[in-house]
Amino acid sequence: MLHGRLPPAPPPAVPDPLRALAGLLPQCLAVDREDFRRRLDRLERRRDDGRAHERGLAELITAMEASHARLLERRARLPLPAFDDALPVNQRREDIAALIRAHQVVVVCGETGSGKTTQLPKICLELGFGAAGLIGHTQPRRIAARSVAARIADELGSGAAAAVGYKVRFSDRTGPQAAIKLMTDGILLAETQGDPLLSAYEVLIVDEAHERSLNIDFLLGYLKRLLPRRPDLKLVITSATIDPQRFARHFDDAPVIEVSGRTYPVEQRWRPLIGEDEDARDRDLQQAILDAVDEVWAEGPGDVLVFLSGEREIRETAEALRKHHPPGVEIVPLYARLSAAEQNRVFEAHGRPRIVLATNVAETSLTVPGIRYVIDPGTARISRYSYRAKIQRLPVEKISQASARQRAGRCGRVEAGVCLRLYSAEDFAARPAFTDPEILRTNLAAVILQMAALNLGDPAEFPFVEPPDSRLIHDGYKLLHELQAVDERHRLTALGRELARLPIDPRLGRMILAARDEGCLAEVLVIAAGLAIQDPRERPLEVQQAADQQHRRFRDERSDFLALLRLWDWWQAQGRRLSKSKLRELAKASFLSYVRMREWRELHGQLVEVL
Repeated sequence: MLHGRLPPAPPPAVPDPLRALAGLLPQCLAVDREDFRRRLDRLERRRDDGRAHERGLAELITAMEASHARLLERRARLPLPAFDDALPVNQRREDIAALIRAHQVVVVCGETGSGKTTQLPKICLELGFGAAGLIGHTQPRRIAARSVAARIADELGSGAAAAVGYKVRFSDRTGPQAAIKLMTDGILLAETQGDPLLSAYEVLIVDEAHERSLNIDFLLGYLKRLLPRRPDLKLVITSATIDPQRFARHFDDAPVIEVSGRTYPVEQRWRPLIGEDEDARDRDLQQAILDAVDEVWAEGPGDVLVFLSGEREIRETAEALRKHHPPGVEIVPLYARLSAAEQNRVFEAHGRPRIVLATNVAETSLTVPGIRYVIDPGTARISRYSYRAKIQRLPVEKISQASARQRAGRCGRVEAGVCLRLYSAEDFAARPAFTDPEILRTNLAAVILQMAALNLGDPAEFPFVEPPDSRLIHDGYKLLHELQAVDERHRLTALGRELARLPIDPRLGRMILAARDEGCLAEVLVIAAGLAIQDPRERPLEVQQAADQQHRRFRDERSDFLALLRLWDWWQAQGRRLSKSKLRELAKASFLSYVRMREWRELHGQLVEVL
């Protein structure tokens, strides 16, 4: 180990001074190593050609010494983690650390509640990682990236806040002192465009890999190719107990270590909506949820987590519960589009009984504290591409057995739990074991476009964990050809390269590029950004007429697109004259989602910046 300074250029007696310098690269910052390696190669060629290289050698030594000094400064600032042995993952902390030290890739699998999400970055810190480069930690959802970052920072202590950062869409809270960086997998994927070697990182933790989102599958394929070029990069893949061997095989039989999950039993109860005989009537879902809440609260105190398929269902169920239960009950919604402050409500201490109404964001990505009872209707909105209709749909479907087990696992953390499933045991047994990976149910146009921009070659040859159907690849190429993003030989065109830079669906991106050429870019930027988000106009079932009355001011008989423009112009004008709180009140009175209007504005701003 060198202290403070790298040695000067070795004397002539050393056979190969450049090789000696190459041996010192691991003592420099990870982000500098590739540049230093290239400079060493150039110096070696100059020396072998008999050309002068001494000045370049001296400059390189100076740069390497500065990088080494920065590494020592970062190492001195690394926080010392403390570990809670009550968490199941920490009972195998030494085994996990030994595997990470000995192997480039490690798969850590365990049930929800094991603590792997918060403890693995701390185990990496304890091993000394985080000084030469970042410990990158990906999450499938923004809400999880933010909440996990806050939790790890809290566990590291008050002086370590700067050591943990996060980066999500529209928000980068990663400072120069950060050792751990939480982010969505989409953010890491985007970073590969500017930094193909991901040189800022010395450890990557890909969390919740069992979700098999498009981004996760793309990342795992990308990393499969990258690791031989980055032997200094460690990869930790975490998964629930859902086919972890698939990930191990993908990375050349990487070691798998299992950690236990919850320690308390969870009782399963079946309360199907459909009666056991043909004369019984189907019960209304909301009534079934009210009945289920009554049943579990008769068991004793404890918070309730109810899974629902979307925001509208959450609003309707919240209203039904408010009418059904006394005012002392706190009803807390939880879904991805809520603001960070609203999402954080679910993690705050509370004294009143609480019912949390959540989409499947609460299924695996984060742990809602204090849950004793889970009510599972057994459905979720699952994105699915129809290769016949050539459109992506978001239907409500029955969840898989694996997802159902994940939901049940959200209780039984601090005491015995109860999971009420609003479907029958026979229905459960007939469901598929796992949810189809997103790559098998998605139009691949956007992925193919990114792959082409990254020069990753033919998608059929890309090392996906599970290759997509050839028909889906064909559909993706066909759409990109129609958009003029690729030519007949599937090569990226200049227009396609521009499309790949836009953080939006390729079809909407093509509208924007056409609008630029036609002289109507300002208007189409607003429309395209509006089409990329969920419609901000809300029509609650019980007050549809009032909502329609409010929305009438935005209507334009000529076009729905012009209605979006009118809404945008009106909102911008209100934003210039009202405070944030008044704007929120106006949104509510106008039956508009403040969160979606804000997301519309942020996406519009991002598109303007790119263009």
